[in-house]
Amino acid sequence: MNILVINAGSSSLKYQLFDMTGKNVMSKGLCERIGIDGRVKHNAGDKELIHEVSMKDHFEAMSVVIGLLTDKEYGVIGSMSEIGAVGHRIVHGGERFNKSVLIDDEVLAGIEECVALAPLHNPPSLSGIRACMSVMGGIPQAAVFDTAFHQSIPRNAHLYAIPYEYYEKYKIRRYGFHGTSVRYVSGRAAEILGKPQRELKLIVCHMGNGSSVTAVDGGLSVDSSMGFTPLEGIPMGTRSGNIDPMICEYLVKKEGISISEVMDILNKKSGVLGVSGVSSDFRDLDQAAKSGNERAKTALEIFVHAARKTIGAFAAVMGGCDAIVFTAGIGENNTGVRQRICENLEYMGFELDNDRNRIRGQEAVISSDASKGKLLVIPTNEELVIALDTEAIIGTEGGGAFVPGS
Repeated sequence: MNILVINAGSSSLKYQLFDMTGKNVMSKGLCERIGIDGRVKHNAGDKELIHEVSMKDHFEAMSVVIGLLTDKEYGVIGSMSEIGAVGHRIVHGGERFNKSVLIDDEVLAGIEECVALAPLHNPPSLSGIRACMSVMGGIPQAAVFDTAFHQSIPRNAHLYAIPYEYYEKYKIRRYGFHGTSVRYVSGRAAEILGKPQRELKLIVCHMGNGSSVTAVDGGLSVDSSMGFTPLEGIPMGTRSGNIDPMICEYLVKKEGISISEVMDILNKKSGVLGVSGVSSDFRDLDQAAKSGNERAKTALEIFVHAARKTIGAFAAVMGGCDAIVFTAGIGENNTGVRQRICENLEYMGFELDNDRNRIRGQEAVISSDASKGKLLVIPTNEELVIALDTEAIIGTEGGGAFVPGS
């Protein structure tokens, strides 16, 4: 059976087509600049196509995707009927969705209700779902929520110390994000370590332009650095991470700007970009720091300090830690950041092997033989999790989701 995985952004649509027999990616690509001018990057085995094509909305983008997947030269299937189901990545499912579900009118309404919690992410996801429904007819579709994995976070960790009525009325709480990635990585870590997840205490560092740290105890998320929104937590590419809330009012008064403008600053002009004044890309920061740029050095130091502090806090929450896992763009590829984060963790029983740490973008144990705890690099595979969940939801013979704790 073939399953199409869709990840829709405001002006983009990523896709991967899986052959679930061997869990292989048959084709993948990206529609970008939707509603502007339009461009498609399409890969099918050793064939690659970059195509300028007008796409006024996600409906037209989906038509382009199906056209490419069935194209005689660049396609991998004969017709759309060879796609058995579609799985969609949804960032926010609120408290309503604690697992992946088959999409129907009720589920669509539930995702719509969560738009207020994720105004930048859920609307394009809805557009992607509706586009698939329009273009692909009655092919089953599933929703896989990033927040679902974190629904196991206990009340003492997910509630904020604000008047309880705001939780009751508006569901203001810690939700956590990157859950689909953490599910895959924590499950794969258990396989590498040769132990069931229920016996492990893991700290997963998902580090990209958006970064989060998750405490996974017995296969369940028990705390996350991200909160009500993906703005909370450690500093990121352009996001501030944790700050004193009073800074917001202070900037409104001092700068004569609105709270919306402050939020724009905290989301898009802060993080390592705001501190360094150089870039949100850690590769640029590394180069600038090596050239003597002090602000770039400071930005990297702030990021490392926050990550290390969160790791220590989460080890305390779980009463120990068996392994620390690095994943996503920075976690998988930036050897220097990994090295700095792991410095001074010997008190927790972790010792980095600098030679093993030289790898990029591949699975590896990077701790020394003498290390009591394991340090791992595991490239994430959210799309595979979505495909597996979709397969399990529609009840295909022999299908199975990637279940934490197994």
